[in-house]
Amino acid sequence: MRALFLSLLLLFAPATLAQGFSSSPGTAFGATEATEFLPVEEAYRLDVEFAGEQALRAYWQITEAYYLYRHSFKFQLLPADGTTSTSPAAQLPPALQRNDEYFGEVHVYYDSADVSLEFERPLAPGDQLQVTYQGCADAGLCYPPRTEAFLLDPASGTVTPTAVKRPASGTASTGAQPPVESSNSGSTLPYMLLLAFLGGAILNLMPCVFPILSLKVLSFASASEHNRHLHSWVYSLGVVASFVAIAAVLIALQRAGHAVGWGFQLQSPGFVIALAYLFLAMGLSLSGVVHLGGSLMNTGSGLAARGGLSGSFFTGVLAVLVASPCTAPFMGTALGFAVTQPAAVSLLVFAGLGCGMAAPLLLFGYSKSARRLMPAPGPWMETLKQLLAFPLYAAAVWLLWVAGRQTGVNTMAAVLAGGVCLALALWLWQLGGWRRSLAALFAVATIALGSMHNLDPPRERAAIEGELAWSESALADLRERKQAVFVDVTADWCITCLANEAAVLSQDRVRSAFAANDITYMVADWTNHDPEIAHYIARYGRTGIPLYLLYPADARQVPLILPQLLTVGTVLDAIDSINNKKPKVSVNIGEDSL
Repeated sequence: MRALFLSLLLLFAPATLAQGFSSSPGTAFGATEATEFLPVEEAYRLDVEFAGEQALRAYWQITEAYYLYRHSFKFQLLPADGTTSTSPAAQLPPALQRNDEYFGEVHVYYDSADVSLEFERPLAPGDQLQVTYQGCADAGLCYPPRTEAFLLDPASGTVTPTAVKRPASGTASTGAQPPVESSNSGSTLPYMLLLAFLGGAILNLMPCVFPILSLKVLSFASASEHNRHLHSWVYSLGVVASFVAIAAVLIALQRAGHAVGWGFQLQSPGFVIALAYLFLAMGLSLSGVVHLGGSLMNTGSGLAARGGLSGSFFTGVLAVLVASPCTAPFMGTALGFAVTQPAAVSLLVFAGLGCGMAAPLLLFGYSKSARRLMPAPGPWMETLKQLLAFPLYAAAVWLLWVAGRQTGVNTMAAVLAGGVCLALALWLWQLGGWRRSLAALFAVATIALGSMHNLDPPRERAAIEGELAWSESALADLRERKQAVFVDVTADWCITCLANEAAVLSQDRVRSAFAANDITYMVADWTNHDPEIAHYIARYGRTGIPLYLLYPADARQVPLILPQLLTVGTVLDAIDSINNKKPKVSVNIGEDSL
């Protein structure tokens, strides 16, 4: 069944999705052999000492040809009494300016970094200082962000390394946190906004979004110039407002201590089922079977189908809603950066994502050259509208499959019955009169059937020959035994993940390369909510999936982070890299590696 959906995905998805993107900035692994890189604790040696009753000194000894980013430093004091954590005032030394392939124009430290920390109150026994930093090697390897913790004892003047503990504020801490910008982040924020804009623009090519965008563009064919401009801006407002709203919910949940990331709503069977019903209703409308409108249908796709400015606004909302299963190139870096920032910066990055997604429609609204590419209005528009219904039907079937994977076959059957009731309710409603009362009953039946999530116990991903289920302990055990490991963090609701599996990871050349090089293939299935996987993703500066990590056999080496859109060549070159072979082509690993 899974292979069938992978085939359908490649049929409906744009060619660019299956081919991948290989020109994104990232960690180049072809620059040098993997064995030349030092473990992170040897590349950067951090010492902390008292510099007064309310002051500390953090001092890094940096190995030659390695450097630290100034913007990545984060300092946090966790009081011994469990009260809210605070950040000290940090006096950063002068740094060298560098045009960096990961962050653009940045300031970095070579050889050493000496930072003075001043606190608002005297330090107390049992206080814990947490220090986050990130560095790279000139040869081309960028380490994941790293957090170290120190237990303070002012009475004896000793500072003791200790395990990182959870802050009192509820924000989870791990051994490798994403970097948080200091006040000197001006060069990074514009870069992240650019990545967010590009990622949002690429979302328009995703198979669920493309039909909606196409219909909106078609509506411009016979509209006046004033209406085109006005409706394109109202659509854009709907897109940006939706991204900001999703960001607000995501940030609030994360800061409340919940381990969630981009696409978290798709881990709820109820949301997946509601989205499937929405696609079904949209498809029926495009096919001309039903005509959405009226007071009962003024929600969901009915709102998007309405004319006037409200229809344009809710078309933008709908476009964001159906894009939620997708992660486009460049999005991972921007989203990972956003959720580690203050709320205002986070919302700004998500707004940049929305601006990118809205940009193509604005272009068609204002550019006569772009509109000349469209044929003259005619009967073909109705034919195309009906044709665009079929990708939506396919998306509805896929979402029902996801719901079945999350729950079971009994739930899927109940939801399918609910889909029949929905179609019948829509048909009866448009007939009017007393039939609308009957339509309301079938609508209630649709909701009841769609709410039956617990008819089956949750189902786990079926094991495939040669794959192991991921867990922290299993991964650690394999690394202790000096076993090379490829970790695939995926989910059934992740379209990009499914495309990569169909076009690259399931190919014989790739599987044969894994076997020939004794690389264990591990799958971390995030289809259902799993806080352990969420924390694992966060350690590598990500907030969503897909995430692909290739661990060398040498446990001292950090893993290579591969791009979110894969090619066969990218994976094979990564395997050559960890085996000390020079890749045939210099390929960028992880366009959104941090």
